[in-house]
Amino acid sequence: MPRRTLVSAIVFSSAFAGAIQAQDHQALSEHVIVVSIDGLRADAIEAAGATTLRRLVSGGSATLEAQTILPSKTLPSHTSMLTGVLPETHGITWNSDRTDDVGTVSVPTVFKLVKDAGYSTAAFFSKSKFRHLVTEGSLDEARFPNGGVLPASRTVTDAIRYMQYRRPNLLFVHIADTDFMGHRVGWMSGMYLRAVREADEGVEALLEAAEDAYGEGNFTLIVTADHGGHGHDHGSDQAVDMTIPWISYGKGIREEHRIAGAVRTVDTAATVLRMMGVAVPETWAGVPVSEALTTAAAQAVVAPAAGGGGGGGR
Repeated sequence: MPRRTLVSAIVFSSAFAGAIQAQDHQALSEHVIVVSIDGLRADAIEAAGATTLRRLVSGGSATLEAQTILPSKTLPSHTSMLTGVLPETHGITWNSDRTDDVGTVSVPTVFKLVKDAGYSTAAFFSKSKFRHLVTEGSLDEARFPNGGVLPASRTVTDAIRYMQYRRPNLLFVHIADTDFMGHRVGWMSGMYLRAVREADEGVEALLEAAEDAYGEGNFTLIVTADHGGHGHDHGSDQAVDMTIPWISYGKGIREEHRIAGAVRTVDTAATVLRMMGVAVPETWAGVPVSEALTTAAAQAVVAPAAGGGGGGGR
């Protein structure tokens, strides 16, 4: 499982000198950051003493009992996270880079729907297989390694630099160190928990950079994971593989609230659309996590898109 630092960047549009203020949307937040910590077990946050994540859990709206999909593996799970549909719909059930053979995902990603709504988008991936999610016309900036795994220090640094320069409306950051150490040394091992703390430091750095780029209280953060793990692997229907954290914080989000309702990884994309005032496709399995929103945000109306209705919420 080699690590490499060579990064490939794809820019589909360079017309954005800064974040777009989409005037035609009833956005609850025009700046949303989604951080996925690969292989982060929900119980590892406390076990590792991850101070930033614990602060976000207690200060924002969160659940440590969210569920991912089967197979509970990186590429299928992230595809569901970022398309709002289950594997039987998006079709990606493998967990390797097969882009050269089968191309990119065939269903719209959250990046494409947000981009079509007039927002700017960027994604920083730490694994090359995420190329499957980089569809044409969906991302103003997409970066991933040509092979192997990028360390969090590289991915987070690149994302922060881009954030400060371009101020994208939707930013996705993937941190892979936790999964790397889980496979190499074992989930919940000392080295794995150290990787959790390093990921936690990455989230803190992103938070500080976002406050500088967007202004304090002027953005929404969602931190989640694609799967958990046990031993040196994952992918089963065991609770330790399927249970993930889902943490929301910032603009439009309830403070100091523990989410009681069920949350699934497909709800992440739907919640992003809800925050940005973009209608959730009726065909999606995911729905916005309305329980996480402030009362005013939950009551705000999002007009349905032409030819389709908005989504519900849980």
